[in-house]
Amino acid sequence: MKFGLSTITSRVFTSADTYMAIAAAAERAGFDFLSVSDHLVVPAKHESHYPYVAGGAFAPAQHGHCFDQLSTIAFLAACTSRLRLLTSVLVVPHRPALLTAKMLATIDVLSKGRLIVGAGAGWMKEEFGALGANFPDRGALTDESLAAFIALWTEDRPSFHGKHVRFDEVIFEPKPMQKPYPPLWIGGESPPAIRRAIKYGTTWYPGNNSQTMPLNTPQRLAEGIARVRAQSEKMGRDPRTLGTTLLVQDHFEWGEYKIADGSARRMFTGSSDDMLADAEALTAVGVSHAALRLGGADATEAVSRIERFGAEVIARHKG
Repeated sequence: MKFGLSTITSRVFTSADTYMAIAAAAERAGFDFLSVSDHLVVPAKHESHYPYVAGGAFAPAQHGHCFDQLSTIAFLAACTSRLRLLTSVLVVPHRPALLTAKMLATIDVLSKGRLIVGAGAGWMKEEFGALGANFPDRGALTDESLAAFIALWTEDRPSFHGKHVRFDEVIFEPKPMQKPYPPLWIGGESPPAIRRAIKYGTTWYPGNNSQTMPLNTPQRLAEGIARVRAQSEKMGRDPRTLGTTLLVQDHFEWGEYKIADGSARRMFTGSSDDMLADAEALTAVGVSHAALRLGGADATEAVSRIERFGAEVIARHKG
């Protein structure tokens, strides 16, 4: 299994120097990828419930700091040479489909093929409203956009005639460096998100703290993967062709922490031996990549955590 760092563009991640230091440390420590979250604005007043926390409170709403995801990914591409770069996740309806496809293709070319496109439909109604984006039809718009991305990235002079996305015989160059296109990791645990992953994705990319489908232990994740594989068969897709990556939505921490219901140790907490056991357990149930949330009060502490995890977990897991 390969490891990535999941970053939210606030707190520690609010300057170029910090992001560069953390990206450099991640490359040295053996992480495979680094991800960036996607919010453009946070309305001061909102009632939408964040789907990964009991009670639905969205912590970044307290300060509202957020970099544009795709600009940040492009910046990180210039600061790194080996790390793959993941949009985690791109809220597809926030941006016009053709423009987004162009930005993603450009990043893939200029990063020399290191982009991974994590994609989802979004959840914050008030942010959609501020952006003038279509919240009620976000699922259908996301599906059309993904289909349009694939057409633009693979066809000579693509046309697309959907309800929400339309264009005729456009010359779209350059194509992404990766062929046929960058990996598509489709986020979400709802039935529509799972169908989307099966139809368009190279990988299903759920969050472990989902309030509707908790995946916060290896056993619960194994059960979730089994359900997705069964749905794949019903939809006519070979389940072996759909990978699984887990977004671990809590910080990796050395210390004693329990999951919300108190029934088990939180994954990637405890000792380094415990974390190594978590990696092996996830590998055993079919997870190919895990994105781990990085904590730390400042850049120095964050880099220290990266270095320790690399030496005591990643190096040993790789053997």
